[in-house]
Amino acid sequence: MALEMRDRCERCGTAELPAGAPARICSYECTFCVPCCEAMGGVCPNCGGELVPRPRRVG
Repeated sequence: MALEMRDRCERCGTAELPAGAPARICSYECTFCVPCCEAMGGVCPNCGGELVPRPRRVG
């Protein structure tokens, strides 16, 4: 099962998160840009889970 590579930060709404861009996700695939993740202390506001670097897809 592949990850859903969401292209928007769920906090600030930026559309700057293509598949190869750095982003942070939780185990439910909630997606956030790096600055928002840092502002939230690395904790998902939706589920309380840890936000970790999203794998990047090339191509």
